[in-house]
Amino acid sequence: MLILFAAPALWPDYETILPQALAEAGLSARIVTEAADPAAVDYIIYAPSAPLQDFTPYTSCKAVLSLWAGVERIVGNTTLTQPLARMVDPGLTEGMVEWVVGHALRHHLGMDRHIVNPGHVWNPTCPPLARQRPVAMLGLGALGLAAARALQALNFPVTGWSRTAKEVPGLTCLSGEAGLREALARAAIVVTLLPRTPETENLLNARTLGYLPRGAFLLNPGRGPLIDDAALLAELDSGQIAHATLDVFRVEPLPPDHPFWSHPGVTVTPHIAADTRPHSAARVLVENIRRAEAGEPLLHLVDRNRGY
Repeated sequence: MLILFAAPALWPDYETILPQALAEAGLSARIVTEAADPAAVDYIIYAPSAPLQDFTPYTSCKAVLSLWAGVERIVGNTTLTQPLARMVDPGLTEGMVEWVVGHALRHHLGMDRHIVNPGHVWNPTCPPLARQRPVAMLGLGALGLAAARALQALNFPVTGWSRTAKEVPGLTCLSGEAGLREALARAAIVVTLLPRTPETENLLNARTLGYLPRGAFLLNPGRGPLIDDAALLAELDSGQIAHATLDVFRVEPLPPDHPFWSHPGVTVTPHIAADTRPHSAARVLVENIRRAEAGEPLLHLVDRNRGY
């Protein structure tokens, strides 16, 4: 078996871990970062930022396994006819849950006014309980559902929203345009964990941000283009949105002159909410290789029509 690790910049992180995971699964393979004969490659491990963009020569490739959760930069590649699996990594999920819960609690508890208090103001006002602070979770994939469950465990009332209808035990789920309006109208905190597709771009805009109760908080660790930047800045200036904590942006790194940097109602984190952890990701990759070799369905297979 020949595996092409087509993300050479990341190879040092996997050079030891990936062969170990293959051995533990009882799989024998040769791993290369360059393929002298593309037609001999059985599997491609890939990052959408990698140099490889033409998959046509890889005629025997059984699957392309992405190291990223997001596949919007590859799913439209017309040369990619092989099955494509996205990364759903337990370590990535844990990191995302920690980021979402941490920043939700920061705004819920009003931590900023105590951490940054140059006037030494004694304000003994207590925050409401979590059960009094509704959350809208936009996106109910693996990451959104895990974050929703963690917030529910802290007694936040969570309403989930997705473009198409879903049923999740113990979670109120809404969908469609009417469902979006209902979910936002009841939310004091909004978390966006949707994939980027033509249907989700600018989902939060001047109209939909207006559905929120005045003074809501917004957390975006999902995709930058989910939010209309100009509309968000306007709603922050008006007080409709109290604060936005943003981890992802239309252009990354965020340009130094972007108004998000200097706006008092915005916290910028540099795309650190979640990252693929090589130790756990290697096992996800190997499990999909094992499945393909055994003729079993791949995990996390991308639906090309839906874009994720």
